[in-house]
This record gives sequence, structure tokens and C-alpha cells, in this order.
Amino acid sequence: MKSPFPGMDPYLEKRWGEVHASLIVYARNQLNQQLPDDLQASIEQSVAVYVDDEHSHSLRPDMHVSEDNAGPQSSQTSITDVAVAEPLVLPMVPRTERHVEIVDDGGRVITAIEFLSPGNKIGDNGRSKYARKQANYLSSGANLVEIDLVRQGSYVLAAPDEMIPENLKTPYWVCVYRQDDPDNVEVYRVPLRESLPNIPIPLRPYEKDAVLQLQPLIDDCYRDGRYHRTNYQLDPEPQLSDEDADWMNSLLKENGHR
Repeated sequence: MKSPFPGMDPYLEKRWGEVHASLIVYARNQLNQQLPDDLQASIEQSVAVYVDDEHSHSLRPDMHVSEDNAGPQSSQTSITDVAVAEPLVLPMVPRTERHVEIVDDGGRVITAIEFLSPGNKIGDNGRSKYARKQANYLSSGANLVEIDLVRQGSYVLAAPDEMIPENLKTPYWVCVYRQDDPDNVEVYRVPLRESLPNIPIPLRPYEKDAVLQLQPLIDDCYRDGRYHRTNYQLDPEPQLSDEDADWMNSLLKENGHR
């Protein structure tokens, strides 16, 4: 059974702990079907980050794509030709450059993927901790993909919020930072009333992007978590804008949930 919402179901935010856990498993599985043989998508492995001669830091991305040094680097991939959403391309805020190496189990991390949680966006401590983690990735030479499907908390993505026009802002976002284009960052709008987009997952500079199809991930979470049992008579938290609340009320009535 599918959610009554065409894209992101705002009621899933209340169950975000288990939704988040499912998302990263489904995303790993989807990506591993596309990656070349010498790349692997892995979940929550500790990644050591070395900044010049400073002490190492331990980062735990939700998921990362790492390179197997034992095998040759292939210029050909099995990436499927799936259409992806069109981004806003924004200039990156200047940052101090420094040399970073990311090492895990003898492999080089190519791309880190983060599904944001309320804990990354709420409270000074949570936001500061995520900002440090984000800064280390941005200066590491790895690609970073941030997927924000929760409405709670403040904006924390790498893309500068102040450069996004007000009329283009949406409740959900995806941000893609490519290590071979450090002066820009891609922002993908995720409106409440539309299906979730297909987003590019950058790999090595000479390779075609993988594609992460977000809507099937949420559909699988909804089905496997039996979230059709959700009480749609109640309003979601946090509350929607008046305009979106009216739209949601009409939608749920049409689908027999109210």
C-alpha cells in the first residue's frame, strides 16, 4: 500500500528513527546495483579524516561510496540512463583550503551521502556538530550528497540558504557537492506536492553519475514499515503552512483518510 501523498509523506517524520534506518539500507542496495565493480556503497563505516599534520577525526556518514584499491579503476560503468531532476547551481561560500585524506579499510572514500535527521538541525550542539562534519567533508576531496526530508529544525545544508530565492524555497531539499567543481553546489528542490526527484550521485570525475531514485525509497519504507496504519485524522508535526494544510486536507479526504 502506498502513502496518500504523491511524494514525501510528512507523517513519516514522527517515525524518523526507523524511517532513516530503512532509507540508508534501501539507498545502499539501489546504488550497489549501478556501481562499477571497484566501487562499493557501504553503511556507517567509520572514516578517518586526516587534515595535514593535525590529529585524525572520525566521521560516520549515513552511507559512502568507497574505492577498492585492489582492483583497477574502470572508465566504464553500468550506470543506468535515468532522468534526474534539474538543480539550482549556486556559488560556494569561500572556505579555507587544506589538504585532507579520507581513509577507510584501505580504500578511498569517493562520495558521502547523508540523510539528515532532526538531531542535525535542532539545537546549537546538534547543528554545530553537523557543521563540523560537513566542513570536513567539503575540504576532504570527497563528494557530498545531503538529503533533507525532515521539516523540523534549521537549514544546515552546504548550499548557502541566503542565495536561494524565496519563491523557489521548498520544505525539503537535496544538496550535491562535487569535488571536481568546488566553486559551485547543486540544490534540488523537493516540493511537498510533487513526487520525490531522482538525484545524481557523483562518483569519480571521469565516470557518469549514479542515480538515486528517492520516491521508490520512500515507497518501500512506507510499505515495509506498515505506515498505512498512520492516523491521518491528526495533523502532522511540525504543522504545515495554511496553504499546504488546506491542500493536505483535501488530498486526505479524496483518499478516504479523513
